[in-house]
Amino acid sequence: MKSIPLAWTPTAGWNFATGEVERADLVLYFGSTSALTTSPSPVAALVARFPDALVVGCSTAGEILGATVRDDSVAALAVSFSHTRVRAESIVVESATESFSAAVELGRRVAAPDLRHVLVLSDGLVVNGTALSEGFCSALPENISVTGGLAGDGANFRRTLVGLGADLAPNRIVVIGFYGEKLQVRYGSAGGWSAFGPRRLVTESKGNVLRSLDGQPALPLYKRYLGERAAGLPATGLLFPLQLLAHRDANDGLVRTILAIDEASQSLTFAGDIPEGAYVRLMKAGGDDLVVGAEEAARHAAVSAPTDVAGGSFAVLVSCVGRKLVMGQRVEEEVETALALLGAGTSAAGFYSYGEICPSGDAHSCELHNQTMTLTVFHEEA
Repeated sequence: MKSIPLAWTPTAGWNFATGEVERADLVLYFGSTSALTTSPSPVAALVARFPDALVVGCSTAGEILGATVRDDSVAALAVSFSHTRVRAESIVVESATESFSAAVELGRRVAAPDLRHVLVLSDGLVVNGTALSEGFCSALPENISVTGGLAGDGANFRRTLVGLGADLAPNRIVVIGFYGEKLQVRYGSAGGWSAFGPRRLVTESKGNVLRSLDGQPALPLYKRYLGERAAGLPATGLLFPLQLLAHRDANDGLVRTILAIDEASQSLTFAGDIPEGAYVRLMKAGGDDLVVGAEEAARHAAVSAPTDVAGGSFAVLVSCVGRKLVMGQRVEEEVETALALLGAGTSAAGFYSYGEICPSGDAHSCELHNQTMTLTVFHEEA
């Protein structure tokens, strides 16, 4: 396996001259919405440069290439495999209610006896990430891991894009199937956020739309917590996600991030489901906490340097836009900390997202996470 990092900026274009590779089987790219829609198209340039490769990518809320985090750029990895084959499938969804069935259909399309892993890149605004994850769990065998993320649009929350080949569009989900016995995949996901305040009962919700807590309309209650920051919703909601608890006395749970607010219905829309009968608490974090979370995720995904690795490894990093907003100028610290545990032989690229998809712990079934750093590390046995 060989992987070459590539970067595009508005002033310099692609740095193909400094990242030459004879061929590529897979090219992953991650870029801001404005960069990806620039003319001439940086995605079309990738397709032209690697005509035999599977070219897949999405829009972001920030781009990761190595230990560098940028905005308004495109980060890419050109990967050539020694033993692994890849194929991709794409589907368009018109509403969140189609998320589960879309994942089931995509899982059915990529299923095969030698399938080892599925990487998913999804529209970040239309798709319900919880239903998407559940659909993959339903369609794929238990031993097949699924990781990836929901595309971003900075802090704008207007339009996200997912691409296959030269075609780039909203409302799309693309999955990549990785096939072959030589491929090894490790993953990890962790947050670093801490809960505070009272535990509140979800008294009315539908899917990922939260309508009331403790019998009170959800939006004004949430605004009271945010104070002056409420004027910046939904973007400022990224600083205070919700912890979703299965019961009142639970101490741990999934994290859910706000995607939109509805003043008319006084409701909040999240990246994943908020079921009635569950309890929620507000969460917060500082920069040091998030760096510790990134380190924990990397420890789960870390691959030592075994002698049978063919040509190193590559990692896909997906971190939440909320973490980026909290950390500000310190944002590269979480990436540097994670990469330090993966070793110098690992190339890395990724993006800041509206949601992360990864199994919890050592399980293979996937779940939607928010406000985490999620890593997927690929390498081939010799």
